[in-house]
Amino acid sequence: MDIGIKAIGGYEEVGKNMTAVRVGDEMVIFDMGLHLDRVQIHEETQTERMHSLDLIDIGAIPDDTILNSFNGDVVGIVCSHGHLDHVGAISKLAHRYDAPIIATPFTAEIIKKEIRSEVKFKVDNPVYELEAGQHYLLSPDIELEFIRTQHSIPDCVLPVIHTPKGAVLYGLDFKLDRRPVLGEETDVKRLKELSDENVVAAIVDSTNVMDEGKTPSESIAREMVWDTLHEAENEDVGVFVTTFSSHIARIKSIIEAAEEMDRRPVLLGRSMERYTGTAEEMGIVSLPDNVGIYGTPQGRDQILRKIKKEGRENYLIICTGHQGEPGATLTRLADGTLPLKINEKDHVVFSAKVIPNPLTRANRYSLETKLKMQGARLFKEVHVSGHGSKQDNYDLIDMVQPDHIIPAHGDLNMNSAYAELAESMGYCFSEDVHILRNGQELVLG
Repeated sequence: MDIGIKAIGGYEEVGKNMTAVRVGDEMVIFDMGLHLDRVQIHEETQTERMHSLDLIDIGAIPDDTILNSFNGDVVGIVCSHGHLDHVGAISKLAHRYDAPIIATPFTAEIIKKEIRSEVKFKVDNPVYELEAGQHYLLSPDIELEFIRTQHSIPDCVLPVIHTPKGAVLYGLDFKLDRRPVLGEETDVKRLKELSDENVVAAIVDSTNVMDEGKTPSESIAREMVWDTLHEAENEDVGVFVTTFSSHIARIKSIIEAAEEMDRRPVLLGRSMERYTGTAEEMGIVSLPDNVGIYGTPQGRDQILRKIKKEGRENYLIICTGHQGEPGATLTRLADGTLPLKINEKDHVVFSAKVIPNPLTRANRYSLETKLKMQGARLFKEVHVSGHGSKQDNYDLIDMVQPDHIIPAHGDLNMNSAYAELAESMGYCFSEDVHILRNGQELVLG
């Protein structure tokens, strides 16, 4: 029985993550994600009516046709967390496989909503919930384990499959946060125990490996948010904050700051409603009674008219658009196409990092230029990442001690930087640290 690591998506780019691990004549698929910028996809974009083949052609979802030649059984589709670059293609691809979808409860609920909104395909795969710390027997030879970690979305895990040949760790995405704002810290104790259980391979997150040092805790971001927002505490100006709608911990901090400032927090955008509403329904976060969430265009326009009438100084607006995406709420506010416009001296806070690709950088530059021309005060990089930096990745490898390392979730520069880190720890390029391209398979005897 050999083990094969099939790189399907996310090995040449940040996005459309998908990896298949073959164990003999059985296979486990990890994640099915979107490449968020290929068709200007962002948290507000609807892809429900787009065909999978069209999305594959433009590089927006993984090209899983490389699995057509596999004659064995796919025993599970395993999802590490609920970000679109990890689960956004499930509604387009999962129906091709006679296998259950397995995810943590919050991720499972996000997946179910994606499936329900799908128009082109009927996805009948059962969706099973597995808590962090639990195990699930996928087949007599493959057992799945979820190890708790922190990221920029609730209920994130590092999946591990245990096989007769040893364990395979799927290490996307994670951070070693000792003081999280929401949820528990990464289960470092269990990760250290894996080193005694023969980890034959670790698929690891190269996104931030070129950033020196360690990624700060989300509690640091909380202080940054509070400090920045209180700049406007005694000013009669509008305050607009944009962040990832799935970053519930960050949204929680922003809402708490609004309460301190005696402003009513208002969340605008379909994805804000989907993620924050789901988190509240599941008891992951408790929101004050005065929080307004408006996901439909009609609801958004109505509350913006009310804010214009009652005075923007009484509200704190949390909205989509941190990457400058066309059609997102902040972009439309900057374009002047909504009932409320950006005024001179209004505060606009970007609590998100620009996703590192040329199109996103161009969109963000365009948005910032428009806001500056209207006299807004911009506060950028009020943020800490959800991805581990160089030293976090060093610690992960040191804890797990895998036989082989496969960098993913990045372009060639990022993956090469991870290979350099691995070499500094005693690994040897092409022998036990491997750079794959989409479509390639690494076979481990």
